[in-house]
Amino acid sequence: MSLRRWVLMILSVVHGCGRPEPMNMDLYVITDTTLSQGRSHEEIARLAIEGGADVVQIRDKECSARELVAAGKRVREVTKRTGTLFIVNDHLDAALACGADGVHLGQDDLPVATARAIAPPGFIIGVSVGSADEARKAVEDGADYLAASPVFFTAQKTDVKIHCGLEGIRRIRAATSLPVIAIGGIGMDNVCGVIGAGADGVAVISAVVGQQDITGAARALKNRIRECKAGRVHIQDDS
Repeated sequence: MSLRRWVLMILSVVHGCGRPEPMNMDLYVITDTTLSQGRSHEEIARLAIEGGADVVQIRDKECSARELVAAGKRVREVTKRTGTLFIVNDHLDAALACGADGVHLGQDDLPVATARAIAPPGFIIGVSVGSADEARKAVEDGADYLAASPVFFTAQKTDVKIHCGLEGIRRIRAATSLPVIAIGGIGMDNVCGVIGAGADGVAVISAVVGQQDITGAARALKNRIRECKAGRVHIQDDS
């Protein structure tokens, strides 16, 4: 067994945590310091939570593993005070090391089944999927929630040529009973179409993190999601 696997196993025992129930993911905010006008991951988290974020994911493609864990621990302190779900993007070892509630994996990251075998009971594993087949595979391997990604064009995923659109959400929704969140180019103008297509919630970066008033942007989007779910806003089918 590799040293890395041993470390992951030890961390999973030391930092194991129970899964918050129920898992509300109406508004899932992803931190990104390149868009936050100088604000740190923990400051983004605090402001987004004040606006009603149900989940905070730390995402940093540029920092080292050491820096990610350090930042993650600071975000963990913020989310612990408010009881907000805390997810780390991509890195299971960092998620375990900073005591996060879970990890979010892409199709090119650690396989879900492998992560599930290492993670402690109650640890949340989310997976990005772009099709019903990927959704079914993720469910089979032990995922806890799915992210339909990307729904629309987004500057954060410029390498992606195909977007699943609203029809993709519908197909993923039909393939699973797990919570499905939608990510990619979602904001106030199209969130109701996304919810109407079957998403349980939305994950955003620029729509909240990139705004001058993060708290206000989060609050406005959270209220719109609630209105969409209550059927009080006309759903525009922009597939």
